[in-house]
Amino acid sequence: VVPASTIAAAMGTPATQVPATCRVHATVSHPGANDRIGVDVWMPVDDWNGRFQGVGGGGYAGGNPNSMAGPVSNGYAAATTDTGHSSTFSGAFALDANGRLNWTMVRDFSYVGLHDLAVVGKSVTAAFYGSAPKYAYWSGCSTGGRQGLAEAQRYPQDYDGILSAAPAINWSRFLPAEFWPGLVMFRDGDFLPQCKFAAFQAAAVKACDTVGDGVVDGVIGDPLQCKFDPKTLIGTTTSCGTITAQDAAVIEKIFAGPRSTSGQFLWYGLTPGTSFADLAGTTTKGDTTSGAPFSIALDHIKLWLLQNPDWDWRTATYEQYDQLFQQSVEQYTDVIGTDNPDLSGFKKEGGKLLIWHGLNDQLIFPQGTIDYYDRVTQFMGGTAKTRDFARLFLAPGVGHCAGGAGPRPDKPLKALVNWVEHGRAPTTLDGVLRDATGAATATRPICLYPQTAAYKGSGPTTAASSFVCRSSPKKQ
Repeated sequence: VVPASTIAAAMGTPATQVPATCRVHATVSHPGANDRIGVDVWMPVDDWNGRFQGVGGGGYAGGNPNSMAGPVSNGYAAATTDTGHSSTFSGAFALDANGRLNWTMVRDFSYVGLHDLAVVGKSVTAAFYGSAPKYAYWSGCSTGGRQGLAEAQRYPQDYDGILSAAPAINWSRFLPAEFWPGLVMFRDGDFLPQCKFAAFQAAAVKACDTVGDGVVDGVIGDPLQCKFDPKTLIGTTTSCGTITAQDAAVIEKIFAGPRSTSGQFLWYGLTPGTSFADLAGTTTKGDTTSGAPFSIALDHIKLWLLQNPDWDWRTATYEQYDQLFQQSVEQYTDVIGTDNPDLSGFKKEGGKLLIWHGLNDQLIFPQGTIDYYDRVTQFMGGTAKTRDFARLFLAPGVGHCAGGAGPRPDKPLKALVNWVEHGRAPTTLDGVLRDATGAATATRPICLYPQTAAYKGSGPTTAASSFVCRSSPKKQ
């Protein structure tokens, strides 16, 4: 199929929960690298729509073959890759047997395996159907969103359209920033029980519920304009104790995001109304509450920075954090930062990029995606020239890739396809909130950045027709 690739397995699978498919597993190795990158390709036997879709991974996982069930059910030939390792939530693959950084594995995960996926996947698809795909798309969230942007930046010819959701770009910055809440609580001697975090979250929503959208609906329409002051809860009684001034100070630091010991901005923090549970992880037994920092961030520090699997995060100091943050930026921005604003190659190839991010993302700070898009806009020559090929949509109340109290984008890939194949650039995405049965309970337009959806003043607040997209103050 491509140089140094081998078809390791090929089989037909009868229709069950997905249509009958031809499934191919290939391995790719690169001369002198001693690596083996797995690529899985699924192709529907009947009713192929003529399109190819690369499917992204999550966490430290390059991808999962089961994630192709949806695409093949919709007629796509699809492919995914393990990027050379089998880990999902562990970053241990970055160290070799001697505990040293394996830069081949890091690069394979960062971008090399993604290009292999595109080349192998489209070649296998062409061989199976006897003709090349008419269009190639990428779809991924979190790590998958970062992967899509890596393709746009490094291999702009691979895809006609890229859907990048909650992208894990700014990797060298946001991963150490994910450790910040745990460090603050530890060094300040105040691990908050989760019921106190829930109280601060609810209070922020109550204080800013009408900001941006003009309606009381449990969703902050524009959390970046929310001026909630955690100190207003001092003295409030909760089921796990009275909120103290120290508790409020911890929340202020988590909202502000990491700062250096000299007070300089390092990265962003959680937006008001966002769940604290993942990044400010704590567990309570009896009267004792202890910290449980996010494992992916810990692995980045322990393995990718310190190369010490036995590192005890409870030994961390603010001074050490400064050093680790700077080391991360210097060591990993070029290889996996995926924040290069130069998308001129992708635009020249005629590619279209659709990015969306939930404004209550509890794992990846949406301000980082806004920062990146603003830099793309500046580099590419302004708003109009950027919107020709790249558009950003922000979803109020939506968590990481899904979840939360706000309507999430419904069928954003369809919007991308219409843009690529019919020239219909989306000005909004259809936002839908569903209950546990999958039934729609509310709809709302998700607006083209920097606009936000605002209530017209009449009509049901659960209907998209009652809202209009309006310009909002500059996001910070």
